[in-house]
Amino acid sequence: MKPAFPLKPYLGVFLGIALVALLPVLSVAIAGGIASLADCRLDEGNVHPCVILGADFGGLLYGMGVLGWLMLVTLPLGALAGFGWVLVWIAHFAWHKWRR
Repeated sequence: MKPAFPLKPYLGVFLGIALVALLPVLSVAIAGGIASLADCRLDEGNVHPCVILGADFGGLLYGMGVLGWLMLVTLPLGALAGFGWVLVWIAHFAWHKWRR
């Protein structure tokens, strides 16, 4: 009897690739959400003060917002890595299923 196909490691790596590719998008979404809740201005032009509980988080939110530009690199590379990983997954599955 053949051992079961190791699906969990493949899914784990695929989800890791997706997470790394989407981190800049998540950074922008979190910064925008925090700025919106605190009624602060957030844009890529300047650092604007954003006082939350007595501390100014404007610089941090600005950095998180500008980090979104990194998605121009991470999304295409993540898509390429994800596609390659799916090809490896299919090849391994086919080898596993039809080996004698």
